[in-house]
Amino acid sequence: NLVLCSKGVPQTLATFRLESFLDEAGCKLVFYLHRVARGVSLSTTCLLSGFQAIKLCPSISRWMDLHIRSPKCIVFSCFLCWVLHFMVNIPIAMYVAGPTNSKNMSMFFVYRYCSSHLSGILFSISAVIYTFTDGLCLALMLCTSISMVLVLHRHKQRVQHIRSSRLSPRTSHETRATHTILILVSMFVSFHALASILSYWITQLQNPSQWLRGISVLVASGFPT
Repeated sequence: NLVLCSKGVPQTLATFRLESFLDEAGCKLVFYLHRVARGVSLSTTCLLSGFQAIKLCPSISRWMDLHIRSPKCIVFSCFLCWVLHFMVNIPIAMYVAGPTNSKNMSMFFVYRYCSSHLSGILFSISAVIYTFTDGLCLALMLCTSISMVLVLHRHKQRVQHIRSSRLSPRTSHETRATHTILILVSMFVSFHALASILSYWITQLQNPSQWLRGISVLVASGFPT
């Protein structure tokens, strides 16, 4: 919800030509909240997938004793995600400024309703950090999802002879769970990967078109929606 509100509402107002509705403090707050919310959403989804994968693996689950302590682990991990993203995204609040006119050439990376003082070197460093964290989350999501699918497939094979005697036409629980996992990970990876590519493309263009910016916002809002 925070991702959608911090990105969708300002973009919608800017679409209706209300491009000076935010002052400098508003721009800092909106961009900062969006980056924090996006990072937390990405991280907590990966954490959920990781805890589910551990739960499905009996040997690891017994070893970590997660059937007793998993709620505390999940709460602490989510809290840690919030703290880390609050700290990592502090530069966003420092370098984002309010709307500016086109004559001020000291402003770089002018958005539809805000601008930024971020220099090329700092922008490159920030891009590397965000790309690394996003890539790590996507890789973890893929690994945990693949492991869950394999565990469910092996379990289905083990109990196949029991279900075959029932002659039940219903789809097995393992098959339904596998379909859900595959749909989730496909949407997760495709939306976030495409959004990252579009964002990078926009930053490399001198004057990106409005439809390209609109598509970028739409894709970035796809998975939270």
